[in-house]
Amino acid sequence: MEVARRARAHVARLDLSAAKVAVLDGQAHTARALWNLLHEFCTFRQGRLATVKDCDAAIRAARREIDWMGRLPAQAAQAVLKTYRQAWANYFNPAHPANRPTFKGRFRTRLAVDVPQARDLQVKRVNRRWGAVSLPKVGRVRFRWTKNLPGVTRGGPAGRVTGARLVKDAFGWQIVFRTEAVVAEAPAAHPGPGVGIDRGITVALALSDGTMREHGPWLRDGEQQRLRRLEKKSARQRAARPSGQPASRRLARTYDRIARLRAIAKRRAVDWQHQTTTELADTFSVVVVEDLKITNMVRSATGTIEQPGRNVRQKAGLNRAITGQAWGRTVTLLEYKTRDRGGLVVKVPAPGTSQTCHRCGHRDPAARAGIRYACVNPGCGWAGHADTNAAINIYNAAGTVVSGRGDLGAARSAKRQPPRVA
Repeated sequence: MEVARRARAHVARLDLSAAKVAVLDGQAHTARALWNLLHEFCTFRQGRLATVKDCDAAIRAARREIDWMGRLPAQAAQAVLKTYRQAWANYFNPAHPANRPTFKGRFRTRLAVDVPQARDLQVKRVNRRWGAVSLPKVGRVRFRWTKNLPGVTRGGPAGRVTGARLVKDAFGWQIVFRTEAVVAEAPAAHPGPGVGIDRGITVALALSDGTMREHGPWLRDGEQQRLRRLEKKSARQRAARPSGQPASRRLARTYDRIARLRAIAKRRAVDWQHQTTTELADTFSVVVVEDLKITNMVRSATGTIEQPGRNVRQKAGLNRAITGQAWGRTVTLLEYKTRDRGGLVVKVPAPGTSQTCHRCGHRDPAARAGIRYACVNPGCGWAGHADTNAAINIYNAAGTVVSGRGDLGAARSAKRQPPRVA
């Protein structure tokens, strides 16, 4: 029997005392400082990038000569070096969209510490609600138990925990377990139909079968008003701060409250995306989406002094709306969920899907007005929801695949099925 291993991540909230929070904060700031030292060491060398051996020797020397470098565990320091080298590899890879590695700022960097070796964690389940884990130089701490980890509990999924990463957000420190589950056999081919999905702003997800997947605002009315008040308050506090002076404690507290509200909105968005993508992966065998270049879509329209942009504020609002929908994360979740169920996600070229009539193939930008599409071809005259029309076009374009993950045979069989809306 063929055995496969499936890598996944699981996030859990840590229950830390104030003293342990201070220890982890110190480790994370040391990891950030180590990244900056590595970047300075590599970029100021003449003619070539420093080798891994040179960087490792520099780290060992720094840990001997600088007292506060000892706050970071040795394995975590090696993980910083590995991540830094990978950042350069991504930058030199033409197919990767990564930018050139830069220095990390104190207030704009997400605090994180790696625990690369699983043997240091010693994960145990304490009771129904809590588990316990050992963190280097922190000790034994509890974490919120929300699902069984591979190889940890009796009767749980087979596999093992391969490592972890500690990450701090507006709600405090969390642990992200890296797990590897053992899958005895490949999943059977999904028996469901295929579907095309159009991602939008007015309608979050429009399907080619005529249905929609929508959501309300991520923040309630009172939370939105409070966020607006806090943003105005932070603007007044910044205006009153002398130029060149660090942020006051009051301004820092205002920033923390703003970050917490935005974190609440993000958690609700991720929760909706998980529930929606799970339902779609359970229902459909092949999911066809557009191959959108989201990074290019959300570029600023400011322009330059010689050629200033137009409608800059409107474009900024559109960029915020696109970013808030997190279209890329939706596809990422769909890819691994459909693959686990024997399905497939197919990406097709994006141009023209919203301006073309799915019935007669006539293309005219004037046919779309807001959310309504009315074909201007006298021999057709189809009218309906513009996003549904785009979703059907996306589904019909499955023969011009840009990329796909899963069983390509399932894509071909699903392509033979007619769209569910005429």
